[in-house]
Amino acid sequence: MNDIGLLRELIDDAGHIVFFGGAGVSTESGIPDFRSKTGLYKARDEYGRSPEEMISHSFFMQNPDIFFRYYKENMLYPDAKPNTAHLGLAKLEKDGKDVKIVTQNIDGLHQAAGSGIVYELHGSVDRNYCLECGATYRLGYILDPENCEKEGTNTKWVPYCEKCGGMVRPDVVLYEEELDGDTVAGATAAIAKAELLIVGGTSLVVYPAAGYLRYFGGKALVLINMSSTSMDDSADLVIRKPIGEVFAEI
Repeated sequence: MNDIGLLRELIDDAGHIVFFGGAGVSTESGIPDFRSKTGLYKARDEYGRSPEEMISHSFFMQNPDIFFRYYKENMLYPDAKPNTAHLGLAKLEKDGKDVKIVTQNIDGLHQAAGSGIVYELHGSVDRNYCLECGATYRLGYILDPENCEKEGTNTKWVPYCEKCGGMVRPDVVLYEEELDGDTVAGATAAIAKAELLIVGGTSLVVYPAAGYLRYFGGKALVLINMSSTSMDDSADLVIRKPIGEVFAEI
């Protein structure tokens, strides 16, 4: 039996499935891998700072105009669509499988594909909130130039609340910030309950998220990634193919 056949069999036999995904799941939707050579690190030359510094909490608070320029030009892809991996996972759920998603991505493509339970460890670009009054906004609001104008400022990048005038920030986890406790609790509980854990599109170098895999004690661990990971030797099945291609074959 080939790798795809074995994976299909593991999925058929599992009662509870968790898919743990990283940036590689979204690259096939045209969203650059943050750590790839052609990804967001190219912005270092333009801004003279590392991406980690520019999307840190302290930089956001001290330089909101530069933060939002970088964020909007490099991290937002509103036209991106779910790819075969997103759609395949949603179809498994639609077909009656108990599938939960734990993702390190912030693009919301799993929900767009139709997945019901998605634990977004690093937040979502589609959720934004006012730092003053807590009013919430969708992605379209912060992308509208009219919402980035405020009397007494000369910025064209920073979005402001239409209710109180406070600055609106994305509900994503910046460097120096902790992950949301409820999201982490839900994700780790799902991993602990899973019979099958499929890890895809991640080299498992981002912590603490990658460390949550230690909660898994189920029947089978499957790794789908183009490069090797620190857990290859512990996996029951390792597939070196693009994640979308794998789900297309399934």
